[in-house]
Amino acid sequence: MRAQSGDPQIPPTRQEIQVADLAKGVVLAKRPVLSALKNYPMALDETRHRILIGCRAPSKMLVFDTETGKQTTSIDIVDDTDDLFYDALKKRVYVIGGGGFVDVFDQKGADQYTRIEHLATAAGARTGFFASDWGKLFVAAPHRGEQRAEVFIFDTK
Repeated sequence: MRAQSGDPQIPPTRQEIQVADLAKGVVLAKRPVLSALKNYPMALDETRHRILIGCRAPSKMLVFDTETGKQTTSIDIVDDTDDLFYDALKKRVYVIGGGGFVDVFDQKGADQYTRIEHLATAAGARTGFFASDWGKLFVAAPHRGEQRAEVFIFDTK
């Protein structure tokens, strides 16, 4: 779930984008996500009025215009995504996938994204935290068999 700063609307995760008015406690709009299933993580590009949604089936990042509700693009991403972050300062997107990788995309325009890195983590490492002030992306890997639990720290500066 992601909320726009200074805006009382939250679009919760579901097989649709729901726009809710937090002050009134009502859903204002429901916009279906038709081109992929299992949409989980979301991030907002408030400047360009875009919501980025990570989907697992197929593994895609869908980009929607927050003003029109229309999908503007679809990009292949890592498998089993559970976290997705937008770095407004650097115009980058970090997509964490449980398949053992993080995809980093450079944003050239509202609807233009180029993969610039495909970083290895570990199987099941799909939970993360982006600390923009620190310039760090943290990715947690679970203990699985011989694989020990650990936290990967990537420099995003």
